[in-house]
Amino acid sequence: MNAAPDAQAAERPRGGPPWDGFDYFRASDEDKALGLFRLVEESGAAAPGALDWLEPELARRLYRGMLTIRIVDARMMALQRQGRISFYGEALGQEAAVVGSAAALEPQDWLVPALREAGAGLFRGMALESYVAQIYGNAADVTRGRQMPCHPCDRANHYVVMSSCVGSQIPHAVGIAMGMKLQAAQGRPREVCMGYMGDGATSEADFHVAMNFAGVTRAPVVLVCQNNQWAISTPGSLQTASPTIAIKGIGYGIESLRVDGNDVCAVYLASRYAVDRARRGAGPTFIELLTYRVSAHSSSDDPSRYRDESVTEVWRQERDPLRRMERLGAARGWLPPADAEAMAASIEEEVRAVIAAQEATPPPALETLIEDVFEEPTWLLREQLGAVQRGR
Repeated sequence: MNAAPDAQAAERPRGGPPWDGFDYFRASDEDKALGLFRLVEESGAAAPGALDWLEPELARRLYRGMLTIRIVDARMMALQRQGRISFYGEALGQEAAVVGSAAALEPQDWLVPALREAGAGLFRGMALESYVAQIYGNAADVTRGRQMPCHPCDRANHYVVMSSCVGSQIPHAVGIAMGMKLQAAQGRPREVCMGYMGDGATSEADFHVAMNFAGVTRAPVVLVCQNNQWAISTPGSLQTASPTIAIKGIGYGIESLRVDGNDVCAVYLASRYAVDRARRGAGPTFIELLTYRVSAHSSSDDPSRYRDESVTEVWRQERDPLRRMERLGAARGWLPPADAEAMAASIEEEVRAVIAAQEATPPPALETLIEDVFEEPTWLLREQLGAVQRGR
């Protein structure tokens, strides 16, 4: 069920939320989970009225968020290939899914990421300096170099550190939301938790446990699956027998949406719809964002050994989310090509400056090895630290 914006947009009631005008959101549970909501075509074309709700300022903000991820990822991958950082996992081709979903949250909401959502943290206010420091594991890293790269956290902006154990973060997201529901019952402002996963995580037991709890408790959680069609080297066809990932949510009593994950406008609107449902107490939503992992699983992976890269080139060249938004912006006048070029140059300059500063920052002090373990380091830890210091 591909969305037909030209037929839908004309029906939007004045004064109502923007999703009210789209037939997709009024469809049956099964049709939503088997369909595909899209607003902007690969060409950048959108039907008349389909984007009346999209303010130019928001559109430019979404584009800048995606562009930031693209530039940061390119710089980090170059550093890894040069041996200046040890590991990196980029989100190339998935920027719309990352930014469009995170943009639907309010500052008080929480975000529990999987592997490729660091751009969501940056979009929500995580400092680029903090992110790069974590990748280097230097003295400016809030985790003191104890995590492998690409595991940032940002307490101020409610961005929880990711776990490399696939799927283990999904129950955490639901648990956070269950706590939010209890606090709301005591008069606290309503908050929402958004939890991410990849398609491979939906085959993990943690996914099913979390979905069951979310459905039963009606927790204010939005669970987002970035279906990039590859769980490292396992294709979707070997991952599940279900016709879509989204359809899995229906069995748990959870409203489930399926969205073109390379259309940032559609991702944002569907995520806004889901966040609104959660905030007003209507329960959880499961969103499948159909995208593609254009790059390798990580800097340690060579995808040419297990997939047809001619398919990858189609997604890289014809379905690129940034190019789609550039075409839309140029056609509508809110992103002339010169502005896009200037924006890219500005971000590039900032990223290079941050890298230079963080690369020059020394590693964490040796004494930090025994900090954050107990409130006060034990005599045994102090003795062990002394032995290490003497052996240097």
